[in-house]
Amino acid sequence: MRNQPGGMGGRLTQGFEATGDRRSFGGAKPDKKYILRRLWGYLNRYKLLVAVAIVLTIASNLLQLWGPRLSGMAIDAIGDLPHSADFETILSCVALMLGCYAASFVLSYILSVVMIELTRKVTFRMRRDVFDRLVQLPVSFFDTRQTGDIISVISYDIDTVNASISNDLLQMCRSVITVVGSLVMMLRIAPILVCVFGVTVPASILFTRYITKKVRPLFRRRSAKLGEMNGFAEEMIAGQRTTRAYGREDVILSRFDDKNDEAVEAYTESEYHGSIMGPSVNFINNISLALVSTFGAILYLSGRIGLGDISSFVLYSRKFSGPINETANIFGELQSAFAAAERVFRLIDELPEKPDAADAKVLTDIYGDVDMKDVDFGYVPERTVIKGLNLHADRGNLIAIVGQTGAGKTTIINLLMRFYDIEHGSIELDSNDIYGLTRSSVRKAYTMVLQDTWLFNGTIHDNIAYSKDGATREEVIAAAKAARIHSFIMRLPNGYDTVISDNGAAISKGQKQLLTIARAMLLDSKMLILDEATSNVDTQTEQQIQAAMRRLMQGRTCFVIAHRLSTIRHADLILVMEDGSIAESGTHEELMAKNGIYRELYYSQFEVY
Repeated sequence: MRNQPGGMGGRLTQGFEATGDRRSFGGAKPDKKYILRRLWGYLNRYKLLVAVAIVLTIASNLLQLWGPRLSGMAIDAIGDLPHSADFETILSCVALMLGCYAASFVLSYILSVVMIELTRKVTFRMRRDVFDRLVQLPVSFFDTRQTGDIISVISYDIDTVNASISNDLLQMCRSVITVVGSLVMMLRIAPILVCVFGVTVPASILFTRYITKKVRPLFRRRSAKLGEMNGFAEEMIAGQRTTRAYGREDVILSRFDDKNDEAVEAYTESEYHGSIMGPSVNFINNISLALVSTFGAILYLSGRIGLGDISSFVLYSRKFSGPINETANIFGELQSAFAAAERVFRLIDELPEKPDAADAKVLTDIYGDVDMKDVDFGYVPERTVIKGLNLHADRGNLIAIVGQTGAGKTTIINLLMRFYDIEHGSIELDSNDIYGLTRSSVRKAYTMVLQDTWLFNGTIHDNIAYSKDGATREEVIAAAKAARIHSFIMRLPNGYDTVISDNGAAISKGQKQLLTIARAMLLDSKMLILDEATSNVDTQTEQQIQAAMRRLMQGRTCFVIAHRLSTIRHADLILVMEDGSIAESGTHEELMAKNGIYRELYYSQFEVY
């Protein structure tokens, strides 16, 4: 028995929630320490920048912390009696204060530049890690996730994480230094007044912890709902022509409103509860300031503390309580960043395709024989899609696979290409079990032309040459001519150098199909897979392509999934699929003589066409 490596019939990724027939990034309660370790792993790659940022942060804040003390010294230099002011000391203190604050400003500016560079590098590294993992993930992963939700992780979630690193994390470091420094200075000035904070600080901490536990799940839900909304929007934008053709704009708008309402509700709820923290902690801190002022006045009247010391203590108390308030304010943003980081790291931690066996061989000198023996497969364990399938294809054979929608035609192709792994049985290529071969060499043995055309944003030449590294202009032109698309390309403004968008909006579906066929013709492989490859072209163009395809098929083992049965009449073997099994097999003439499923399908199409 073979288990799928992370497919729908195998492991379902932990930490994802089902959303209809798709899966969304969300999941079980996260480990905050784990997230912090992962974030530190990115920062640790740039130790020099981190060290510079730490030094600049400490130096900048220490310079600012010296200001209140100088202010108190200046006030004391004024004296209690008229004309007793020590102007030399006052001017000296003022000059030092200006110097400290100016130096702190310069260091803070340099720190901002350093943090921008650090977050740029972290963002680049994180996005590359996410995309590297996407490239390694099995096809089944993308079959069960919304594209928009994945894009939301790459864009919104990573931006959220790195904005938190550059702003919130830096602010947290500044707050720690300021709080500790202010506490030390206050203890030096009037230890007894520090007792006031023994009540207000614990109150702030307890309240912050309470709100944090309540808010963090809300931010996780917010990220998930935004991902769902992005996924829905991406799907609807891609299908906007269909929406307009069927006049379903109002229905789609209504559905989007529901998704939008859920996202806005999740956003509002998280922000509402997150915003409570700052004002509440600020209220507690204002109470501490009032108490400091009251008890400080009593100490001054009793002669136990000077006016300058009171002034310095009050300023330090503001610096002490201010960062606590700021920290409370950014805790909501930190919860949002943690929620986003969870989604990013879950995606990075997704298991890639099962690695090749340790002794896996690279398939070379491909001949083109294919055997499928007693193959069972299901996308989910409780539902078998392919049952006891047996198939043999000799080199150069044209194997056509037909049947009703959902019969299992495309699934066979997925198994041949090892996009999914079978549960029972075996698949052999040139008498080699494909599970003893490297995936890369198995897939390179085939050339595929799918019904769903894929073009990227680039020139016509680059799109055709995509299948072969180092393809020359002559080879590209020859492939285009074979696919009967050369004359169309030459009518374009810049010929083969014409740039097309990733959705090929400037050309028809048939022309896009011809470009993908030209791409396939450029690759010299021993086996060919055509999955409804001519479904998007008209009958006349299809006949031209069939002639080119016959030349392309010469000497190759070909698997053709066909909807138009008239196009596969000359196949060496036609397999009629029904409920995951081969119901009938034979040549066109043999199947027509059986008076079975194939004959019924053929004549039903003949009547239609």
